[in-house]
Amino acid sequence: MLAELSEWFWQERLWFPKGLGWADLVDRDGRVYAKANDLWVALPIALVFLIVRQIFERTVATPLASLLGVKETVRLKAPHNPTLECYYCNISKTPSQVNLCKQTGSSERQIQRWFRRRRNQDRPSLLKKFREASWRFTFYLLAFIAGLASLIDVSTSAILPLYFDTLLPSQYWYYMIELGFYGSLLFSVASDVKRKDFKEQIVHHVATILLISFSWCVNYIRAGTLIMLVHDSSDYFLESAKMFNYAGWRNACNYIFIIFAAVFIVTRLIIFPFWIIYCTWVYPVTIYKPFFGYYFFNGLLMTLQCLHIFWAILIIRIAIRFLTSNEIEMTSNGSKRAKAVIKMKKDELFTGNSPL
Repeated sequence: MLAELSEWFWQERLWFPKGLGWADLVDRDGRVYAKANDLWVALPIALVFLIVRQIFERTVATPLASLLGVKETVRLKAPHNPTLECYYCNISKTPSQVNLCKQTGSSERQIQRWFRRRRNQDRPSLLKKFREASWRFTFYLLAFIAGLASLIDVSTSAILPLYFDTLLPSQYWYYMIELGFYGSLLFSVASDVKRKDFKEQIVHHVATILLISFSWCVNYIRAGTLIMLVHDSSDYFLESAKMFNYAGWRNACNYIFIIFAAVFIVTRLIIFPFWIIYCTWVYPVTIYKPFFGYYFFNGLLMTLQCLHIFWAILIIRIAIRFLTSNEIEMTSNGSKRAKAVIKMKKDELFTGNSPL
């Protein structure tokens, strides 16, 4: 049954245009092509990333947080109350004072205070958010540099799908490391800081893993490499802005965020749709007739583009708030200084995972 299903799923007419097939991806004459079995390498890499992350956060991120002055606020713990705890965990995190007042014999104000403190206990600490941002910043920066190295001397025509060029070692490891990293993000999503766009992040992780895996299996290596590079180009700016925000370096955070917003809009709302998607959606139909793999690949790209638009709206709103809310305040010595005011709320900033 499974063998028949696998044979049907991988039939050539689904994934290749007419006249091409899996035989064209067999190694020959010194040329090496991507193979589906290679993707299993990403699983141990993902586990290694989870281990390395724990070591990095303890040995690098925590001392760095102390150096930059990340300070934790003291949070008062809610006193033990089984009735309120049961209501909080199973019904709602906001109290219904009338019923709870009767059940616990507490006043309405006491119940509100208990729920406020209990919600604060569940919020991630500033140090946890800083360590997560510093880990992502380190990876995205190194991944961007690695992507540049793997695309040296690559012509524009090489990004087209089904471009049967030999697989380079740099491309192999770039793909496996990127896939392993996003696999580790999917594994750790339950313990990472949860934000307003949590569902969108799940969609993003799944779409990214599918897109990387599919482009690898059918040798869309050049296209996939360029797409990952375009997305990695902005993510490390966001994560560095978060780090400075958590450390209280407001001006540095604001200016880096504006740079991030500009790079994000250029790469994901201009270069990605009007150059990359054009090369994978519009140009190929001038060479061969559309087929299922063509629609599947571009469908994943359009899913990512929808997420780009969703996140761009959030980014533009924050950028506008920054640009339009400059305040003039008096310093202690009477001189004036301009202070850029921007509140980078955790619910408004997405995690910075580079789609693909």
